[in-house]
Amino acid sequence: MSPVLAGVLQLLALTAALALAYRPLGDYMARVYSSEKHYRPEKWIYKAIGANPSAQMRWPAYLRGVLAFSAVSVLFLYALQRAQGVLPGSLGFAAIDPDQAFNTAASFVANTNWQSYYGEQAMGHLVQSGGLAVQNFVSAAVGMAVAVALVRGFARSRTGELGNFWSDLVRGTVRILLPISVIGALVLVACGAIQNFASIHEVGQFMGGSQQWNGGAVASQEVIKELGTNGGGYFNANSAHPFENPTPFSNLFEIFLILVIPFALTRTFGRMVGSLRQGYALLATMATIWLGFTALMMWTEFAHHGPAFEVAGGAMEGKETRFGIGASAIFSVATTLTSTGAVNSFHSSFTGLGGGIQLLGMQLGEIAPGGVGSGLYGMLIMAIIAVFIAGLMVGRTPEYLGKKIGTRQIKLAACYILITPALVLCFTAAAMALPTPPHSMLNPGAHGFSEVLYAYTSGANNNGSAFAGLNADTQWFNSTIGIAMLLGRFLPMVFVLALAGSLAEQKPVPETAGTLRTDKPLYAGLLVGTILIITGLTYFPALALGPLAEGLAS
Repeated sequence: MSPVLAGVLQLLALTAALALAYRPLGDYMARVYSSEKHYRPEKWIYKAIGANPSAQMRWPAYLRGVLAFSAVSVLFLYALQRAQGVLPGSLGFAAIDPDQAFNTAASFVANTNWQSYYGEQAMGHLVQSGGLAVQNFVSAAVGMAVAVALVRGFARSRTGELGNFWSDLVRGTVRILLPISVIGALVLVACGAIQNFASIHEVGQFMGGSQQWNGGAVASQEVIKELGTNGGGYFNANSAHPFENPTPFSNLFEIFLILVIPFALTRTFGRMVGSLRQGYALLATMATIWLGFTALMMWTEFAHHGPAFEVAGGAMEGKETRFGIGASAIFSVATTLTSTGAVNSFHSSFTGLGGGIQLLGMQLGEIAPGGVGSGLYGMLIMAIIAVFIAGLMVGRTPEYLGKKIGTRQIKLAACYILITPALVLCFTAAAMALPTPPHSMLNPGAHGFSEVLYAYTSGANNNGSAFAGLNADTQWFNSTIGIAMLLGRFLPMVFVLALAGSLAEQKPVPETAGTLRTDKPLYAGLLVGTILIITGLTYFPALALGPLAEGLAS
């Protein structure tokens, strides 16, 4: 079987699996967030934190819950890392340096999981399982909660109430993420991923020396890092490490975990607003971009440019031989189009245009299908922008799902789409202008610029994957990327929740013959065009200096 055919068959199998899971999972999540029943374990949690799960919150109260919980999480994870040297299960590792501890705490709480350290050489079992893995669950649940609050803003009228943050947080963790993670961890263990609390031990003799390995609860952390679109990894090699991702089947299963909730949330959206066709329109938009990017990535990596590529069957540098080019390309697009920092190959070794596709995937706002929760609310923001543009074309007040898109709504949507590019471009410009940060670049010229641009794009968009080749473990990069991750995660949430509150206060507008049908293929095409044009206008100059220049020169 040719490598190209193998890659296409894997893509078809993945698409089929996602299609089978779409309806049951989407409907189940809609029932979870619409239910008024509280299970006994959930009641114990509410009692422990002193929350009333039945109290409805307006958007300022909901936002305070999000920010308060996240602030406490950052402080707890920072303190846990700084105290690692005196805690049990540290494997003899010392406390994490202050700037790196801040960067890691910000990273995992912001659902980014950017890592500027070697996981197996820095973090013990307690920090990995009691700190990082816990944040993999709750940071994903926070994103889902904010998305559901925005959906309620569309579904409700003449009220500013968006639900209860604490209830949404607990339900998303206990009823959705935890059960799927248990099943997924068993699958990964069956595939060969390790799951233990073994200490550091020597493995064999190699050229007169020995190799040291430490065990860990890898399978359980691997499954939630993918399912929650978190990323990161127990080991520095991430999902290219055989302990995390042993076989081609486990690789395909991990890609499935990355994509299944973001895609299924479009059906949850359709079910909660009372129109499944609206959910299908968003699904079609996401799927079109995802399949298009995957096809482009496979083409760039399989294209033969010279005898070395011809012998290898494509651009095999930096890719695992047990996965090959096709599976590596699919994984790469899945992670960069979602807020998942997992990698199963060396992104810096992709072709110049392949690196540009990775960058562009994150710069779209990671909405195709995006992160758990963040992908849905990011796509809904773009849907509002597309409706506004359509309204300008015909001279009609824009409407979406029976809600008028007025001055306040469009200002909030505009602030949402501007904040992340501002963070990326300003921090990249500062890093390139100052004398010290460029010293961290492994490569000069366009590729070196791409390394820095990728780092801030990954951080501000809460992706967390690394282009590699950049030494990010410096005070400058640890601090600035940490700030970019926090601002890139929580500032957009402010605008999303404010928008949700303003929509929930409106009374529904009756549909007329002049109402734009947002559940039709024409609108889905308009939405795809809006996303690509906005991103292109924002990032094209930066992309031209990096991956495009490199790709055209090769």
